[in-house]
Amino acid sequence: MPQPLLYTFRRCPYAMRARWAIHVAGVAVDQTEVSLRAKPPAMLAASPKGTVPVLVLPDGAVIDQSLAIMLWALGQNDPQGWLSPQSGSLADMLALIAACEREFKPHLDRYKYPSRYTSEWAPGQSEAAFSDQHLACAIAFLQRLAARLAGPGAQAYLFGAPPALADFALVPFVRQLVRHDRPRAVAVVPPAVIAWTDPLLARPDFDAIMRKAPGAG
Repeated sequence: MPQPLLYTFRRCPYAMRARWAIHVAGVAVDQTEVSLRAKPPAMLAASPKGTVPVLVLPDGAVIDQSLAIMLWALGQNDPQGWLSPQSGSLADMLALIAACEREFKPHLDRYKYPSRYTSEWAPGQSEAAFSDQHLACAIAFLQRLAARLAGPGAQAYLFGAPPALADFALVPFVRQLVRHDRPRAVAVVPPAVIAWTDPLLARPDFDAIMRKAPGAG
């Protein structure tokens, strides 16, 4: 029987978290690295929205949301207990992940790529001012994470130790903000968030899912 086929893009945070869960779960899949300028027709036929990741199962079923792919993989095998946090519940983790989508990701995009959102600039607002405005909003969400990591009852990860689904689902996006301008990030991102981010990104399993495939960009 053929293996599931994952369409991915190495630097996409959504694809990162999907690959991370698949790797940790030990689920065998074939992977196709996508050129965002020339998306494979087969991928677009499977998922017309045209964004990665897309997982096509052997029976033809399609999972084209990264969190759903994570849950699919971990539902088959969860050797590190990502779905069973030390504190809180899976529902609590899913709620925090959804809050990141609402309260962090839109501001991250506008901080990094202000020129894509010129229609949203206030009259007379500069590109730098627009970017700064959204950085401040993104940092407000990170303060929420810092409160979990460094507040009363401080814990090593968002839902205790060891790290769980929420940590691995959120950190690829925080990575984007920190890498965009690390000196500035170190100055404005709560120290507890930096201290949480760096060890997760230094894990061997993250290194494994970020290696370039032969011929990949």
